[in-house]
Amino acid sequence: MSRVVVFERTGGPEVLTVRTTGLPVPGPGELRLRVAAIGLNRAEVLFRSGVYLEEPKLPAGLGYEAAGTVEAVGADVTGFAVGDEVDVIPAFSQNDYPMYGTHVLAPARAVVHRSAGLTPVQGAAVWMPYLTAYGALAENGYVRPGDHVLLTAAASSVGLAAIRTVRRLGAVAIAATRTRAKKDRLLAAGAAEVIVTGEEDLLARVDGVTGGRGVRTVFDPVAGPGVETLARAIAPGGALIVYGRLDPRDTPLPGQDTFAPVTSRFYSMHEVTRDAERLRRGVAFVAAGLADGSFVPAVDRVFEGLDSVVEAHRYLEAGAQSGKIVITVTD
Repeated sequence: MSRVVVFERTGGPEVLTVRTTGLPVPGPGELRLRVAAIGLNRAEVLFRSGVYLEEPKLPAGLGYEAAGTVEAVGADVTGFAVGDEVDVIPAFSQNDYPMYGTHVLAPARAVVHRSAGLTPVQGAAVWMPYLTAYGALAENGYVRPGDHVLLTAAASSVGLAAIRTVRRLGAVAIAATRTRAKKDRLLAAGAAEVIVTGEEDLLARVDGVTGGRGVRTVFDPVAGPGVETLARAIAPGGALIVYGRLDPRDTPLPGQDTFAPVTSRFYSMHEVTRDAERLRRGVAFVAAGLADGSFVPAVDRVFEGLDSVVEAHRYLEAGAQSGKIVITVTD
């Protein structure tokens, strides 16, 4: 038997329940995994709340990332065998392949062998953050050696991965955070400078760090009206990349009044993970960084067992974490 997390209505963490069901049977191109750890993402909060890019098909499961062991192999699958230790990459709809469970199905195209030396907790914490950063900053060419890059909400799991990605690309990471509490973590991750926006003037600090030139790229998960201020920190010809919507207010198009020479775009990690060739390059990039120590999983807190899922989601929504939240599956 398998235990899975489901919800029958959208809403807060309290809508999540754990049910027992039969073991899923892998079809062509699928693997069944015995899950050891699950990585939590804000996308799952939005999905559970009914405000994500796609609506949940109720009753629904949820989850994008997991680490575990191959338990059964479907037809037409090559490169995997029972007993392999693997990680799941977010490259599918949560409606089709939810990851919150003791035994789950995953498309083989979204599964990779775990990098040497990583634990299941680390394996569940690495792929979403680093592939998000890779796709926006490396794959799409928005960061070159010597560039200055401003990373907002930088203490998130993606923000921390972006700092290390910027450094690996030979550029300079400027991290922005609201409070001083996370400054040391950001410096330890490799940020050249940390701007505490609750105490310091963002634009003045960027001017000081860049010698008045501005940054080439801003990587922002907040959106909302604040992007107009961020755009003023960007050098001519630079780019504002918005990859989240922590601020639910409307997001203006920066420069529309002054015709500032700034490129603005929304970005989704699925641009990489749902394109086979881009995903191949992204996996190679992240795996190389893990192998040489440039990239490390950043885990904030680990919850034990599926029954902790409500508490874990409440902690995720509080937004106080620095790095990834993981649930270990001990059931």
